[in-house]
This record gives sequence, C-alpha cells and structure tokens, in this order.
Amino acid sequence: MGQCYGKTNPSPENHTTTTTTIVPTSTTAAGNFTPARSSSAASPYPYGGGVTPSPARGTPRRFFLRRPFPPPSPAKHIRASLAKRLGHAKQPKEGTIPEEEGVVEEVLDKSFGYSKNIGAKYELGKEVGRGHFGHTCYAKGKKGDLKDQPVAVKIISKAKMTTATAIEDIRREVKILKALSGHKHLIKFHDAFEDANNVYIVMELCEGGELLDRILSRGGKYTEEDAKVIVLQILSVVAFCHLQGVVHRDLKPENFLFTSRSEDAEMKLIDFGLSDFIRPDERMNDIVGSAYYVAPEVLHRSYSLEADIWSIGVISFILLCGSRPFWARTESGIFRAVLRADLNFDDLPWPSASAEAKDFVKRLLHKDYRKRMSAVQALNHPWLRDDSRPIPLDILVYKLVKAYIHATPFKRAAVKALSKALTEDELPYLRAQFSLLEPNREGHISLDNFKMALVRHATDAMRESRVLDIIQTMEPLAYRKLDFEEFCAAAISTYQLEALDRWEDIASTAFEHFEREGNRLISVEELARELNLGPPAYSVIKDWIRNTDGKLSLLGYTKFLHGVTPRSSNTRYR
Repeated sequence: MGQCYGKTNPSPENHTTTTTTIVPTSTTAAGNFTPARSSSAASPYPYGGGVTPSPARGTPRRFFLRRPFPPPSPAKHIRASLAKRLGHAKQPKEGTIPEEEGVVEEVLDKSFGYSKNIGAKYELGKEVGRGHFGHTCYAKGKKGDLKDQPVAVKIISKAKMTTATAIEDIRREVKILKALSGHKHLIKFHDAFEDANNVYIVMELCEGGELLDRILSRGGKYTEEDAKVIVLQILSVVAFCHLQGVVHRDLKPENFLFTSRSEDAEMKLIDFGLSDFIRPDERMNDIVGSAYYVAPEVLHRSYSLEADIWSIGVISFILLCGSRPFWARTESGIFRAVLRADLNFDDLPWPSASAEAKDFVKRLLHKDYRKRMSAVQALNHPWLRDDSRPIPLDILVYKLVKAYIHATPFKRAAVKALSKALTEDELPYLRAQFSLLEPNREGHISLDNFKMALVRHATDAMRESRVLDIIQTMEPLAYRKLDFEEFCAAAISTYQLEALDRWEDIASTAFEHFEREGNRLISVEELARELNLGPPAYSVIKDWIRNTDGKLSLLGYTKFLHGVTPRSSNTRYR
C-alpha cells in the first residue's frame, strides 16, 4: 500500500548542523521521467510492490546536504501519523510528535474470521511482487468456478500488523473489495483466507503490468489522444467508487494494472488498502496517500472525495507532459510545492498542448477543492466529451440540490439568475444528470426520482457507506417538483464557476437576470442573517448594498453567491 515516507538521518539535538539523506527518484534535471528498469515490469500481480517513492524507480542516488537549521516542515504531522498507522518501532524522522507516556501495550486481535484453508482451494505459485505488509503470488484454482484458472493472491503478514489501525485497514480493504462490484475497470475480488501467520486476498490476475511501467516505456509522455484513453478509464472507475461512497485515497500509476500486454488492454484499479467508506457530507482527517499525489486539503487534515480528483489531475499532468506538477527531492519539499506552488504551463510541451487539455488539468488541480470538477464532470469536459458515451450518475448533484432546497428564497433567486447565465459548455452535464433522474412526462423530478436513481446504482458499498441517508436530508423535495430550469439552478456550484476564465462575464450576465427578477431591498442586518454572520461583519457587508436603492450591487451579488463562513468572518472583520 503506497505511503508517504522518506529517509532522513537524525542528528543529535545539541548539534547546530543537520545531515539529511535524500533518496530521490530517477529524473532528469527538468523533473521529467527517464525510462528505468522496473522490478515489476513483467509482473502479473494486482498489487504493485516496491518502496521507492513513485512515480519513477530505479537505483536511488544519495545526496548529503548540510544546513544550519531544518526548516519548518509540512511533513511533520504526516510522518508522525504514518508511523502510528503502520506501527513503526522507531519514531518518525524530521520532527516527531511525542507519544503519550505510560500507555499499556495493547493486545491485538488478529483473527479476521476468514476461511482457514487456502491450500484446499488454491495452489500458490511464485512470488511476483512485494510491498510494505507482504507480497503477492501467482496462484491457480483447484476446484469450483475458478478450477485451473490463474489468480493473484496478496499475502499480508500478521507479524507486521503491529497496530489496531493496521489491522482495521486490512479488514476494511477486504470489506470494500467484497462490497464494490459491477465495474469493468475495478479489480475483481474472489475470496479472503487467513491462517496463524497471514491474511490472503484472492483477486483476478492482471498480466499487463502497471500504468507506471507503460509511462516509463514511452519515455514518460503520452500523446493527447492516448492520454484520453487512460484518463477516461480512471475517471470512470473513480466516479463509480465515489457514487458508492468509497474514497480510494491512493490513486497513482502504480495502482492501475493492465489486463494484458496488448496495447489496447483495459486497466483495473487496485489496492484499496488505504480506501474508506465515506458519507456524502463527511470530512476525513487521517493522513494517508503517496507524496506526489497527495491533495492540499489532505495536508490540512480535512478532505473528502475531491482528494481523489487531485490525484487524477497529477496523473493527467504526468501523462500529458512527462513530468510531475509538484516536484522536490524530499517529502517536505513536495508538500510545500503542493500547498504553495503554481502549475507551470510555460515549459515544453505545454505550449503545444490544446487549450482544452490545459483547462482540463487546471480544473482537476485547483488548490481549493470546492473549485475542482467531480469525476463525472471531468468525463463531460470538452477535452473528453463524447455525446455517444453514457455519463454516470454524480453524487455531487445530490449534495448541491440538498443545499439548494435548504437555502433561503433570496439565495435561491440568486442562483436561479446564475443558472440563466450558463453557457452551452455547462449544459450537457446537467442534461445528462437530469435524464438519469428519469423525469415524468411533464418534465419534472421529485424526491422519489432522486431516491430511485440511487437505488438503481446501489451496491453493498453504498449501503455500508450510508450514501442513501442523503435522501432523508432532501425531504423538502417530497412536497415540490423541479423542472429542468430549476434543476440547473439547484445543481450548479458557484465555486466551480468561479474557477472558469470567463467567470466575470458569467457573473455580470447573471446579475442582469438577478436585477430583473430577484434583486430587492435588503438591510445590512438581513444580509448578515442570510450569510449567517454576526454584527462584526456589518462594516464590510454594508459595502455590498447600493446606497441609491438599498439593493445588492454586482460586487454584493458575487460575494453573496460565494458566501462567507462565520469563522472566516470573525477572523477577518472583528
């Protein structure tokens, strides 16, 4: 399971000089991939092994840098969190968070309740991959539906399960693999076994190697058309996982395997060891992932499905130009770049890339997670759009509609005006989502439409993650119906529109509609209540109201659409 980790040599506390050992991946001076011989290049296993930080591998070079004081590191809490999660005997390097003293060592229950005798059903063969917790073997079925069929068996050592969290990760991985089913780009789970020493996870065999190996074999870069084929498969399976309430949390080229060596072979998403079930409005705070692909909000310990979208953006960037969007020789440097650095589209080959490709990557790698596209929206982006290809149901629509029906009449009037300013680029996605809800003959949808659409797409994972609970929060829809025009107002995100280059034109056009149909006299006190703000904010939001007629100005309209949280308000305006 891919982790964020690195190597540093600790120095005595009293010394003023620190020697840091950095083990970078194989790159060119510009940070581009260089073809390297991968130990797994011909491995027919579903779980990639190896511990060299991705995306490139090979024999690492060692550099020794001296500096008087180590800089503040955003990796500090990540190292501590991973050490605790993985049960490292040693304290994490580059800054530690002390563990509580006097804690009695926990007695761990390593019984999983799986079948005991794997040898009765499968004949284990040679090892084909190795990772942190164990290794993967080739195997063949002895009886039943899989008799004489090749499979892959991930063997996880119980001796390395030294924390309750590590044990729970294995339980959850098996539970997710069992619960998720029905998507062609998802690794197929067959069975789970255990004995006194190991847990065995039996899955389909993929003999085409990792996406990473194919990237390296191409010299690190795909053409736009070839990249589209890869990105479409990634988005398709991730959209499926997100609808079921599963966040992967470790999307990277190593975790996509090709089913065969054929150039047109399909890919499968693997390694759900860091994945988890997540409700639509839930935020997670534990630190997991792989350094080059980790999203900014993960580093801030508050994230949801959008973290996977960031990782897909990194993969897309790599496919299109052959280098990483955020690169450094240490984990600390990578994390700083993820948090602070801007994307670089000036270097080759970006100047020759299509405008649609660059826009696609930008909208996946926005540092504000609210401004990123969902996986389904990305499938419908102009760079990938194909009207003949069906678009899946998007859980984001449910979250946005829920917020709309709970909004005040004034706020609904504001977003209705915004929806009337949408251009043709935004409408295909909305039309597809409305169609999936199966409106009645009059072209209306209600709560039952939203419920039945979810039920039609449900797997056991959706029930485990309690995604269906969102229907209860949409109860006001039981007493009203939405036509397509109002659905567009309910299912758009102001934040996503703000990320567009043409946002100012959209906002200006929307304000014209708002002036005619929704703008009205409003006091500072009422506006504050609409925004859920207190008196400290009055001095600022009064500038959003025109002195001439007491209505919102264009500035006030755009600020009102964006919204201000009480926390940020108190910080800014007190």
